[in-house]
Amino acid sequence: MGQEEAKKVVVEGSTEGAAPPPKKPEKDVAEEKSVIPPAPEEKADELKSLAIVEKATDPSTVKSSSTSIDRDAVLARVETEKKISLIRAWEESEKAKAENKAVKKMSAITAWENAKKAAIEAELKKMEEDLEKKKAEYAEKMKNKIAIIHKEAEEKRAIVEAKRGEDILKVDEIAAKYRATGLTPKKLFGCLG
Repeated sequence: MGQEEAKKVVVEGSTEGAAPPPKKPEKDVAEEKSVIPPAPEEKADELKSLAIVEKATDPSTVKSSSTSIDRDAVLARVETEKKISLIRAWEESEKAKAENKAVKKMSAITAWENAKKAAIEAELKKMEEDLEKKKAEYAEKMKNKIAIIHKEAEEKRAIVEAKRGEDILKVDEIAAKYRATGLTPKKLFGCLG
């Protein structure tokens, strides 16, 4: 598109001897400038160059042959600015796409991480519950063993008490017999022989 305009300008420039170009093209340039707003990221030197271009297009200070050349330069700048703005728009679009893609992947990774953590925590909780259950079972078994041991100890104590009672009765009977017969026991205190 820029090449076609440049060719048209060259063709119009070749008819220099005829009449000076009408003032209408200057309005077109001004309209094109007003249609394409400058990007906010433009540097100060670009703004200065635009200001200089606007001064150069003033019809009272420029001759007709230089107006055609200036018009070509302005049209070329406008075309360049269009391309630059399109490139910037494309760049911003691609950056936004890349950013969105990265955010999407990050959220997928976070979701995966959370799912894995939840699975591990559920497994850990299940293990803890199993361990608590086993602990309770073992505690119950130990209590049962302690109860059995206590019962056996009580039985053994009862047997010892019964044996002691029998032995005391036996000694009482033998002592009564010795008293009745008047004999003395052969073994005195068990240690004298």
